[in-house]
Amino acid sequence: MEWEWLREFCKGMIKPLLALSVAVMGMVLAHWQKLGLVGDTAYSVLRGLIQISAIGFVLHFLFHQQSSLWIVGYYLFMVCVAGYTAGQRAKHVPRGKYVAGMSILAGTSVPLSILITLKTVSFTPRYIIPLSGLIVGTAMNVTGITMKRLRDDIKLQTVLVETALALGATPRQATMLQVKRSVIIALSPALDNAKTLGLVTFPGGMTGMMLAGASPTEAIKLQLVIMNLIIGASTLSSITSTYLSRPCLFTEAHQLQTNAFISD
Repeated sequence: MEWEWLREFCKGMIKPLLALSVAVMGMVLAHWQKLGLVGDTAYSVLRGLIQISAIGFVLHFLFHQQSSLWIVGYYLFMVCVAGYTAGQRAKHVPRGKYVAGMSILAGTSVPLSILITLKTVSFTPRYIIPLSGLIVGTAMNVTGITMKRLRDDIKLQTVLVETALALGATPRQATMLQVKRSVIIALSPALDNAKTLGLVTFPGGMTGMMLAGASPTEAIKLQLVIMNLIIGASTLSSITSTYLSRPCLFTEAHQLQTNAFISD
């Protein structure tokens, strides 16, 4: 009986594996058009299959643990991976991985803590881990885009920024326009998704619940929680990353860090 769940898992993987035929169709089309994407597509599909299967076993283990340390530990693991990935995108920002990790940690932990305190979500592995995965992933994308865009905009407008600094402006004052633009661009996809929610797109959480047999009203309730979590976490992560990135792009003498703008 202990391994019954494993047999059920393997049996349930038959349909997902059959769905690989759709990905194979995409690879055939890519080969036909000579796009050079067959290898990358096959690698991505195989890696995704292995990762999602492995995480299924990990989640099965975590969902049966009573200690909150497992929840916190896995959440911090996700934040570290997300911080590293976002830092890679903004690789020209000094200490970018650290900045990204701290921004994602602040941006996701605060909204989650608020909802847990308000008892909107239960502090159990079954709720916290999936919700953490959703908002950490979104915060990772937003943070990476914000940091990269901020650095790129400052580089493109170096003359404007340095002129403001020469006239006595602080780095914060000299880069207000660039900060605002980077945050707006990074948050646009999340805000657009919220605007079209239910009209153009049916989000994964809502779709998954309905496919699993839950009523549409229950699926909507959960999706509203997820939507608000994503918006709050994305906004906080993006803004935090600008506050932490800006000192890394300037010296203590309020000059641009030359190494951060040398090359792409």
